[in-house]
Amino acid sequence: QVQLVESGGGLVQAGDSLRLSCAASGRTDSNYAMGWFRQAPGKEREFVATVSWRGGNTYYADSVKGRFTISRDNAKNTVYLQMNSLKSEDTAVYYCARSRLRVATRGADEYDYWGQGTQVTVSS
Repeated sequence: QVQLVESGGGLVQAGDSLRLSCAASGRTDSNYAMGWFRQAPGKEREFVATVSWRGGNTYYADSVKGRFTISRDNAKNTVYLQMNSLKSEDTAVYYCARSRLRVATRGADEYDYWGQGTQVTVSS
């Protein structure tokens, strides 16, 4: 089993920055892509960003491209999401997930382990 624990969420104002962290424990193995998803109240979960197993490839949702950066430190079994220029529409619970694949992938169905989520609230 793999446990994923997100941290770093909070209440910020529009234009501020936050950095989310996702620490993996248990049967950790860095040979998998990782991703961030989010779910806003009343909306379906959506893809935010993904990074391949070595960190060489990343993909982003159009809504966050240029503002968010995903990265990983395999020595620390940790994935990060740097969020800049936050907007009110970024308000959501953010989830970290581990893919079944090595390549970066956007599809939630390709992820088999999920964290509990961390709340990000952006006030306008």
